[in-house]
Amino acid sequence: MVPMIALIQRVRRASVEVEDVCIGQIGAGLLALVAVQPGDTPQQVSRMADKLASYRVFADAEGKMNLGLKDTGGGLLLVSQFTLAADTTSGLRPSFTTAAPPNEARLGFAALVKACRERLPRVEIGRFGASMQVALVNDGPVTFWLKT
Repeated sequence: MVPMIALIQRVRRASVEVEDVCIGQIGAGLLALVAVQPGDTPQQVSRMADKLASYRVFADAEGKMNLGLKDTGGGLLLVSQFTLAADTTSGLRPSFTTAAPPNEARLGFAALVKACRERLPRVEIGRFGASMQVALVNDGPVTFWLKT
């Protein structure tokens, strides 16, 4: 089974623009760049949504990373990014044969958005398949690579 992938960054703020129009923005929370791979299952989508809602990357009262988004009430900005699934093991040009085909990826990403919105009060998204400009202020910096 191939894992669904997310690169998450704890942010003070993040936004995504398409054609110079802001289509999603959050304050403190997580920016998640997401790659759907062939055969990602509903169980993997659910597991990723659970991780995005609960992964402990925010400081508690003692300064330890013990809190997740569902604890802090922060925002989640989801951006589809098929390049995360690239095969970079040989040569100097990435191969995208390991990324899900566009229709499968669109459905998988939509399922993840729905699952995250069931778990969290504030979920913003980029536009699937669009050329996007993503801006962020990484808090820490804190960045993690998640797989299901």
